[in-house]
Amino acid sequence: MEVGKDWDDSAMEVEVEAEAASGSPVPGGSARRLGLRNSIQTNFGDDYVFQIASCQEISTLAVSLSTNALKLYSPATGQYLGECTGHTGSIHEIAFSAPSSPQVLCSCSADATIRAWDTRSFKQISLLNGGPSHEMFSFSFGGTSGNLLAAGSNSKVLLWDWRSSKQVACLEESHMDDVTQVRFAPNQQSKLISASVDGLMCVFDTDGDINEDDHLLTVMNVETSVSKVGFYGNTYQKLWCLTHIETLSTWDWNDGTRELNIENARSLASDKWNLDHLDYFVDCHYSLPDDRLWVIGGTSEGTLGYFPVNNNDPAGAMGTAEAVLEGGHTGVIRTICPAVSSLESLGQNRGIFGWTGGEDGRLCCWRSDDVAATKKSWVSSSLVSRVEKKNRSRHQPY
Repeated sequence: MEVGKDWDDSAMEVEVEAEAASGSPVPGGSARRLGLRNSIQTNFGDDYVFQIASCQEISTLAVSLSTNALKLYSPATGQYLGECTGHTGSIHEIAFSAPSSPQVLCSCSADATIRAWDTRSFKQISLLNGGPSHEMFSFSFGGTSGNLLAAGSNSKVLLWDWRSSKQVACLEESHMDDVTQVRFAPNQQSKLISASVDGLMCVFDTDGDINEDDHLLTVMNVETSVSKVGFYGNTYQKLWCLTHIETLSTWDWNDGTRELNIENARSLASDKWNLDHLDYFVDCHYSLPDDRLWVIGGTSEGTLGYFPVNNNDPAGAMGTAEAVLEGGHTGVIRTICPAVSSLESLGQNRGIFGWTGGEDGRLCCWRSDDVAATKKSWVSSSLVSRVEKKNRSRHQPY
C-alpha cells in the first residue's frame, strides 16, 4: 500500500525531539532550524525522488521518480492521489507551467518526448516527440503571445507552437553538447536562455521566423558544464548558474557580463555553518520583495542549508546559513520545492516552508513556524532504514 494514502496524524506519526537552534553556527549570525512536519516513504525499493513540482490552485504535489513514473500527493496531508505512467526513459523535468490549465502537469524525458497529463484523470492528454536520439532534458513555455514551448535536447534547442503541436524551429548551431536547461525570461517572454554541457549560455529572441543567424543575441561562456540556471533581480535581469562541478556564478544576461564567479563555492559554504562539509548544491532561491538570493547546498547525509549570495561583495560572496533543514533525509537530496509563502520570505510565516526529495526515496515536508518555541518536530513512524546501496552519480541528472 502506498504510504500516505490515508494519512492519520495520531496513528502514523510519532513525536521526536527537534534540536532547536542554540547559538550561532558561526560568529556573526544564527541559522533558522526548520522542523520536519511529516515525511512520506515512497516505498519503491531502490527508487530516487528526482523532482517535485507543486500547484497551489489545485493543491497538488507532483513527484518524478526513477521508475519513470509521476506520483501525485496532497501537499497538506501527504495523501497519495494517483500516478501518471507512460514515459519509457528517465524523467528530467516536470512543471505545472502549461498556459492552458493549472490541472495540466508537463514532463520531459530521455525517451525523446514531452508529455502533458491531466492530474484529475492521471491520463496523458498530449505528446510531443523530438524524434530518434533527441533526449529531452528541459522545457519552458513562453514567447510573446505565450504560444511557444522550448526544449533542450542533444546539442539542439527545439521550439514548438504548443497549441498546434507544430515544430517551428530547431536551433542546432549554437551548442555542441547536451542542452541541460531552457528558460523563457519572466519579464521578457520573447527572450529564451539555453545552457549546455559545453559551458555556454545563449540568449535567443523568439519573435518572428526564428533562426540562429538573426535571433542569437548573446553568448556567455561559463567555461564548465552547466547544471541549472534561473532568473533573479527586481526585473529578472540577472541569471544565476550552477555547474556540474559545483561552482556558482551570476550574470547580467542582457549584456552578457559575469558579475560573480565563485569557483570554491562548496568550501565557502562549508565555512558558513557548524555542520559537515557541503558536498553539492541543489538549487537557488530568490525572494523578489527582499531582492535576496540564496544558494541551497547539502551533505551526503541529507542536511540542507540556505546560504545568502552577496552579489555586490565578491570578498563576502556567501553569507552565514540562514536556514537549516536537518533530520528528514538519510541521503543526497535532489530537489527542493518551496511553499508559496516561502517564495516571498525565508519561512518567516507560520505554516509549510516547503518539500524536499532525494535518493533515500523520501518526501519531506518542512514547517516554517518557530522550532525553538515548539521544541518538537514530527516524523512518520513508517520511515524505515534503507540498506546501503551502490552509489550512483548525482550528476547523471539529465
